[in-house]
Amino acid sequence: MLKKLIPASVAVVLAANLLSGFQKGDPDKGKELFEQCGVCHNADSEEKKMGPGLKGLFKKAKLNNGKKPTEETVRGVINEGGNGMPAYKEILSDEEKNHVIAYLKTL
Repeated sequence: MLKKLIPASVAVVLAANLLSGFQKGDPDKGKELFEQCGVCHNADSEEKKMGPGLKGLFKKAKLNNGKKPTEETVRGVINEGGNGMPAYKEILSDEEKNHVIAYLKTL
């Protein structure tokens, strides 16, 4: 019955979004959330504070962990933390992480 109601191309996109768990975030909301991150990370430069500067994060060849900066790998760092950064897996909701990632993409 679902096939009759939703074109196949739309169903594929919906399924991909549901399975990936990644939705578009709001960069403005992400900027507000980033204020707590700004204690340790610069948003307006690549200069290290306590943690690395994040300007141009998604334009870099790789993260400090050697992985390519994708939504998935950045989300992994946010979730798990490391090198002195706390894990935000239980602190930020998935929606809040989407917003932060959307903001980081604007840097």
